[in-house]
Amino acid sequence: MTLPERHSDEQPENPLIWPILGILEKQHDGWMVHTLADALKQQDLMKTLDDAPDQDLFKRNFLLMNALYQLQEMLLPEQWLQAHAMDIRLMTNTGTQQIDTADPLREYYLDWQNYETDGDAIRELLSSFWKRYQQHIGQRNVSNNVSWHHDLAILELPADASPVQIRRQWRRLALRWHPDRPSGDADKFREACEAWQRIQSRLHS
Repeated sequence: MTLPERHSDEQPENPLIWPILGILEKQHDGWMVHTLADALKQQDLMKTLDDAPDQDLFKRNFLLMNALYQLQEMLLPEQWLQAHAMDIRLMTNTGTQQIDTADPLREYYLDWQNYETDGDAIRELLSSFWKRYQQHIGQRNVSNNVSWHHDLAILELPADASPVQIRRQWRRLALRWHPDRPSGDADKFREACEAWQRIQSRLHS
């Protein structure tokens, strides 16, 4: 199965984006890939991904760097996320920082083909991460029978919104309501997460 292109609006939604944002909002600097992975493990959000230790390390680093590069683009122009494996930091954007679209590392980690598995396996993996993250943020017992129009209304979208519009709006609201941000609201963030997941389930069913 062919995976989506690397354009940010077509990237598979990496659920590690949101716990990583929470970690970086609480401590802006002093992070490396392995310490970030340890912080996620402490939240029970990072499990063993492969029985072979070398492959497990590779897959964990791939997921983390993919999330960091996606988050880097999402936070602009207000904030700059330095996404170096050994120096990860969140800072105010002074206007001088900009994404290097020719960076070969960025290109590599945003290409899901390099995760070395097929599209269905990746979607199953990310779905399992979503379930753990929703448990982490306190997912409510909400019926899956909630209507498509209701979920679009939660995301403040019209009934004819396209998948690209839905994705952009979901990310915009998730950034606004993330509970570790100054304007955050845990209930609204949780509600948006649940609506997004129901919409994704319908789109891929």
